[in-house]
Amino acid sequence: MRYFDMLYVPKYIFVCGALISGLGKGVVTSSIGRNLQVRGKTINVIKIDPYLNIDAGTMNPYEHGETFVTADGYELDLDMGTYERILNLEMKGDQNITTGQVYHSVIERERRGDFLGKTVQVIPHITDEIKRRIKAIAERDPDLDSLIIEVGGTIGDIESQPFLEAIRQLCREMPREDSLIVLVTYIMEPPNLKEQKTKPTQHAVREMQSSGLSPDIIVARGSHDLTDGAKQKIVMFCDVPANAVFSLPDLDTVLAAPIYLDKQGFGSTLNLKLRFEDVAADWSEDEKLVEIHSTAEKEVKIALTGKYAELVDSYISVKEALNHAAAHNNVKISIIFISTEEYEKNPDRITELSKYDGVLVPGGFGSRGVKGKIAVIKYLRENNVPFLGICYGFQLATIEFARNVCNLSDANSTEIDSATSHPVIDILPEQKQITDLGGTMRLGKHKILLEKGSKFEKMYENTIIYERHRHRYEVNPEYIETLSKNGLIFSGKSEDGIRMETLELPTHPCFIAAQFHPEFQSRPIKPSPPYFEFVKAARDRMLK
Repeated sequence: MRYFDMLYVPKYIFVCGALISGLGKGVVTSSIGRNLQVRGKTINVIKIDPYLNIDAGTMNPYEHGETFVTADGYELDLDMGTYERILNLEMKGDQNITTGQVYHSVIERERRGDFLGKTVQVIPHITDEIKRRIKAIAERDPDLDSLIIEVGGTIGDIESQPFLEAIRQLCREMPREDSLIVLVTYIMEPPNLKEQKTKPTQHAVREMQSSGLSPDIIVARGSHDLTDGAKQKIVMFCDVPANAVFSLPDLDTVLAAPIYLDKQGFGSTLNLKLRFEDVAADWSEDEKLVEIHSTAEKEVKIALTGKYAELVDSYISVKEALNHAAAHNNVKISIIFISTEEYEKNPDRITELSKYDGVLVPGGFGSRGVKGKIAVIKYLRENNVPFLGICYGFQLATIEFARNVCNLSDANSTEIDSATSHPVIDILPEQKQITDLGGTMRLGKHKILLEKGSKFEKMYENTIIYERHRHRYEVNPEYIETLSKNGLIFSGKSEDGIRMETLELPTHPCFIAAQFHPEFQSRPIKPSPPYFEFVKAARDRMLK
């Protein structure tokens, strides 16, 4: 703790990546935070994304993976979910800084006349705005010991240069022991050579040094542990001491990463370089979680009707919520992505679903694969296969029931068919005049009232809950009476009673769906109740 420029400022840790994207910087960032937390330090995290988008809300999941929604209603990078799950933090919207935000702010100020007489340039105006945003978060909590800033992309990316320059300036403005730079790199191991190659890492470090930055710690990612020979080359050519080079191979669970690094002296090195007192770490809670997630023997098979199945990161929060639920049900989980378009081409193949212990229909948009998803939901309902619908899955379950139980054969969502004669799913009234798509959905945490005695009330053990949302469409109030009379129970409603939030079928082993996204609040130590109930039903089916 110290005062700088008459303001309290925590120690800064900057995490950069080398060579390839998708390296696991988010896991390393979380591991740094966890190593400090178990030693009694208070930490917070910022994610910098160098793209020109204001946020991740309008991106195709194939471009950048899942869009994570915060409690305060922002659509952010998926790494924010990693931080929340591993560090048990609740991230806020301003903790994801993008190039788009920075330039938008500076250009708005220029138009207002804030820079009259000045030539607005990347240095100092853009870099000053980056520093201002970082410092604003650092100064928000007077008890903060360390602020960890992950820089998206890789060293050498042209769009990252203003951020690296801002980091250089920040480091220069403070005492040496109050900032730390961690480089996460990838150690290549060509199969035909069976030898780890460090030359790309050496070049990445030189590229980093050309920006005025040098790594204090290097974390080497790869399929295997770093060999002694490869480590010595990194020490010699990257100008980093041996006690600051760490290995992080692929692990069975990301929860093991902080402990794996600390066994190599990671936490002590952090404390030494930041001049923190090196207190003993208490890993007991983390070790219990790793054990829970690693000891199960029986396995349940869950099918996920993923529209973006080719990129697993598109559903990372769903995947992690299923893992949390599986661990606390003492089972392993096998997630199989299925394309529902196959069932549109070959309807007879729908019976293949009987081989799964449960099927999850996640959130999504658009009409592609919808006919197949509705057919899947019908089969699950009629054949007592556990079903969990999330957001779009909730809406499609409503459509399926309206068509096949209420005999509203043309029932649909106006998102799919604006001319449908039975719009059981319709756009939210407040959305009808909205033209901009970015950041305009019903977002963030909202209060939900659960019907006493319902399945959802029993899951949550409460009649009042708060969950995160991301949608433009809802169950049309005009059809609620018809749906309810035919047996579909809307057990959860918005505080004003207008919006339907959960549905269930009381006679089905597990037919549940939610308009919200419970996966965003699932934690390793406390799984999401709907996911827990769904996996429990899948386990019961598997054991029969």
